[in-house]
Amino acid sequence: MSTACPVSRGAAEFDPFGDGYQQDPPAYVEWSRESEPVFYSPKLDYWVVTRYEDIKAIFRDNVTFSPSVALEKITPTSQAANDVLASYDYGMNRTLVNEDEPAHMERRRALMEPFSPEHLAHHEPMVRALVREYVDAFIDDGRADLVNQMFWEIPLTVALEFLGVPDDDKPKLREYSVAHTVNTWGRPEPEEQVAVAHAVGNFWQYAGGVLERMRERPEDHGWMQYGIRTQRELPEVVTDSYLHSMMMAGIVAAHETTANGIANAVKLLLENRAIWDQICAEPSLIPNAVEECLRHNGSQAAWRRITTAPTRIGGVAVPEGARILMVSSSGNHDPRRFEDPELVDVRRDDAADHLTFGYGAHQCLGKNLARMEMQIFLEELTGRLPHMRLAEQDFTYVPNTSFRGPEHLWVEWDPAANPERTQPSILQPRVEVNIGEPTTAHHSRPMRVESVVDAADGVRHITLSSADGTALPAFTPGSHIDVECGDSGIVRQYSLCGLPPAPVQPAGCPVPHIPRPQRYEIAVLREEESRGGSSWVHDHVREGEILTVRGPRNHFRLPERAQRYVFVAGGIGITPIRAMAAQAAREDVPYEIHYLGRERAGMAFAHELLAEHDDRLSVHCSGEGPRADLLQLMADNAQDGRAGRVHVYACGPQRMIDDLSAASADWPEESVVFEHFSSTLGELDPEVEHEFTVHLADSDTDLVVPRDRTLLQTLRDAGRQIPSNCQEGLCGTCEVPVLDGEVDHRDVVLTGSERREGDRMMSCCSRAVGDRIVLGL
Repeated sequence: MSTACPVSRGAAEFDPFGDGYQQDPPAYVEWSRESEPVFYSPKLDYWVVTRYEDIKAIFRDNVTFSPSVALEKITPTSQAANDVLASYDYGMNRTLVNEDEPAHMERRRALMEPFSPEHLAHHEPMVRALVREYVDAFIDDGRADLVNQMFWEIPLTVALEFLGVPDDDKPKLREYSVAHTVNTWGRPEPEEQVAVAHAVGNFWQYAGGVLERMRERPEDHGWMQYGIRTQRELPEVVTDSYLHSMMMAGIVAAHETTANGIANAVKLLLENRAIWDQICAEPSLIPNAVEECLRHNGSQAAWRRITTAPTRIGGVAVPEGARILMVSSSGNHDPRRFEDPELVDVRRDDAADHLTFGYGAHQCLGKNLARMEMQIFLEELTGRLPHMRLAEQDFTYVPNTSFRGPEHLWVEWDPAANPERTQPSILQPRVEVNIGEPTTAHHSRPMRVESVVDAADGVRHITLSSADGTALPAFTPGSHIDVECGDSGIVRQYSLCGLPPAPVQPAGCPVPHIPRPQRYEIAVLREEESRGGSSWVHDHVREGEILTVRGPRNHFRLPERAQRYVFVAGGIGITPIRAMAAQAAREDVPYEIHYLGRERAGMAFAHELLAEHDDRLSVHCSGEGPRADLLQLMADNAQDGRAGRVHVYACGPQRMIDDLSAASADWPEESVVFEHFSSTLGELDPEVEHEFTVHLADSDTDLVVPRDRTLLQTLRDAGRQIPSNCQEGLCGTCEVPVLDGEVDHRDVVLTGSERREGDRMMSCCSRAVGDRIVLGL
């Protein structure tokens, strides 16, 4: 048993089987996410992890954090229940979910072809026909329990079709599936355990019987038949016991998470009526709405691992043999990763970065099948029943740590108002299903230009508001938005320079919340050698126009705690610094601002900053006297800097960044943080580059990146829709996950520690050090 002392009150009371966790896991562990993100639970005998980056780090390291306990019964069962399972020769063993390397990846690669987008596309007509048929059955009733009448049966039918399993036992399979969930992730009472064991035993024998019948017709369609055929070629990789375990696990995994996922999504959207209405009016938002629902209210609440050696998680020492419960649903609400995480924002451009499907080598193989099903469900329901509403009800959940979805979802509507009674065309598909992560077209935000004024010579100060009336996400200092510059395809990043609303502390809430702003503000300098962005803004943006915007995102985030700040801004670099200084003033953290420019007339917000910060502002105009002595500034702060007692945040031209960087070479890297205007690090010189191979793990595909092409270009040439904006390693949009191989980092987004972790790279500019790199794509 793992031990940890002392145990806080929150850790001692943690109960994932109670109603608080079942109703809303992220809210239930908010106290942990903010004050104790890694803790030992004596009730569960698990270490619990609740922050995004800590969970991602665990997923990343499958050696130190073994997945072997992922299907272990979280509640030890009685001897009587164990005897029942033994009587059925129950032998559930390794599957793709709980298998260690190197066996896991070898089997995963052997079995992943049916999950490729081109194969999954063949299932779309069947899924759409099923959804249409089930809606037809109740659309004139005015009331339905969507879980019982639709959400359970359709994903189960699709799962059986995908697996190649006959679907004549669906009611029995649903009973078996629930029993398997309770047996593995629940806490059944002793008197329940024997009945659950019988159901699980029957499930095991059913799976074995179906598998034997499949062996008689191995050429039939289905993933299991594909596995049987693969076994002929790779008998040591795809074994008999493995196929039997995968048959049983596949039936559960392929349908239960999707059934719960769509039930959670519809519940969430109907609870946020304005968002439901938005999707009804704009079906192109559906692919990203699926991702936002999976992030905000996903079907997978937690994952499990066990440590194979003493280690540290988020700075907390954890012993060897410690069982880990990663509350991924909490990570999906971590404000350190997602701006305004409590907002349901179907235009959130990083919604697909959620942890609901896991991450890395063990990311869910069936994620794109689930995405496709959920999109079709939402398209049919928003098109045919836009007036649907939640009925009065109490929501209940099967008590367990990991799978989460309401047991019932009652909805009501007026059949006389069904659109298809007067608009038969509503029955035509309204949007093309997107198989995979959403593209930028699915999550752009229309914003109206409220005002355009000159903040200084050559600087336009632009105020934007929501064009469709939906709430704007709150943002933290250092955030930026992406702005599409007309029809040219040019996208530029601009820091939000307005002051974020002051945080408020709701009664009984452990963490202050930031009110949502009514508008965003940016300031754009007309560059003398503009590449098209700033000149377009200055020449074309006028009051009343609608701009296409994405974000906000924050790659220039202030630390959670600081003793003192030194802010340095060069020219238009004042835009993020202005918001940061306001935050420091609000939090009463000592700070000073150094604002560098050539002429005062060209320095935006100079008067406002003087009024806001008085003697904490130092303005350095090279046109009025000597240049700012940055080396002396850093020398004056060196003692505190090396001790980590001061944080320097700087944004400005490369010369300024280089001077500050050189002067702080021996400081802790997290003490000096930069945001850059431009970069030449991504420029390719074919004479000095080398060709390398990129292996895409999810699709078992190899691509060759030539000397004169970037990784981003190569991925797009192969049909991969990787988003990007700056294509200079400045914005972080084109980040891709790295599973193996050393990266030649050429961006200015990742910190030194992030580069050393080696789990991500910017595909627009960075390359492989060696001849091969493996991506989680």
